[in-house]
Amino acid sequence: MWRDADFRRLWLGQTASQLGAQACQVTLPLVAVLALDVGAGQLGALRAVEQAPILLFSLFAGAWVDRRRSRDVMVVADLGRALALAAVPLAYLLGVLGTPTLLAVAFLVGVLSVFFDVAYQASLVRLVERDRLLAGNSALEGSRSAAQIGGPALGGAMVSVFSAPLATAVSALFFALSFVSIRRIRRRETLPQDGEAETAERPPRMRRQIREGLHLVVGNPSLRAVGIASALFQFSFAAVMTVYLLFLPRELHLSGLAVGLALAAMGPGAVMGSLLAARLPGRLGYGRVLVVSAVLADGVLLCVPALHGSTTVTLAALMAVNFVFGVFSQLVNVTAMAVRQAVTPVRMQGRVVATINCVGMGLTPVGSLLGGFLAGVLGLRTSLLLTAVCLALSPLFMALSPLARLGKQLPVEDDAAVR
Repeated sequence: MWRDADFRRLWLGQTASQLGAQACQVTLPLVAVLALDVGAGQLGALRAVEQAPILLFSLFAGAWVDRRRSRDVMVVADLGRALALAAVPLAYLLGVLGTPTLLAVAFLVGVLSVFFDVAYQASLVRLVERDRLLAGNSALEGSRSAAQIGGPALGGAMVSVFSAPLATAVSALFFALSFVSIRRIRRRETLPQDGEAETAERPPRMRRQIREGLHLVVGNPSLRAVGIASALFQFSFAAVMTVYLLFLPRELHLSGLAVGLALAAMGPGAVMGSLLAARLPGRLGYGRVLVVSAVLADGVLLCVPALHGSTTVTLAALMAVNFVFGVFSQLVNVTAMAVRQAVTPVRMQGRVVATINCVGMGLTPVGSLLGGFLAGVLGLRTSLLLTAVCLALSPLFMALSPLARLGKQLPVEDDAAVR
């Protein structure tokens, strides 16, 4: 696989894109908190606006990607995100940066991220054989984990050295690098629609394709369970992170660099999780790995509300918690992705990714708003504890779902379900 030049270009581009996205997740909220001095409700609204495109555009993006070259979708998304983020420091230098500008940039970045994420996951299936999916996912998720090491730390460091608005230029540079790398992919993808006329039939065919994706996810027990478990987790995690990003600088009084370092600790853990994901499911069983890893990942976050002060011990404890969370959440991510790809026909990959993203992450804007509301009403520490407890809903559901009964072999795709 690593001898494949096109896979290497995909991997490099996806790594750069994820690095930019991880830095952006720190810098944009810190622009709002530090440069614009927004409150808890406004920060929740900003995160909701950035996440809303997942609900609004995922299904359309899935059908769109299944009908087009994934490479083309990714390069357009990268270029658009680079230009959008470059507008933040430009507006700051011109003295016109405000909440409306930040909301517009967050929304546009969110829309383009939806298309990129669907396209890169679908592109893997078009580049590698089925028996290499777990290894390919491990490589791509490993690069995402490596980005989690550098992205938040780099974003936090740039905020400390310069300012939060200027730090967003870092993300723009990495999206530009991803654009260059992915644009160099040479392999021509063969799509089921090649050679078909795409004239007046496009709208009904698009709607039919979206329905097919929904039908497959709802009708397949494994895909349905992955979607519901993802929805429970993403809703709760969005609420947790909204409170978390306020808790660290305002309750624990951590600097921008310390916030970046604390978040970056997820990265080394996620790298280890990616390595373990290439072996553990086949040895212990996919179901057992999913359930146990989810319990450990979500449970460790309950330790954060107990922390006080901005001492070195507090920062070390935060990094330890985030490291453990990174290990086991990554095990869940890679394992669930392998299950989803294994049971999905190649021609349906984009739509199934989009459908599960829509179901799984469609509630994140509501979670972000809820986190901001709770922080304003109950206080940061109480809200963080309450939202962290809600994370237990996802592993509880998985333990009662068909996912828990998966053995040491990946399930077989059910192409008949979409005929």
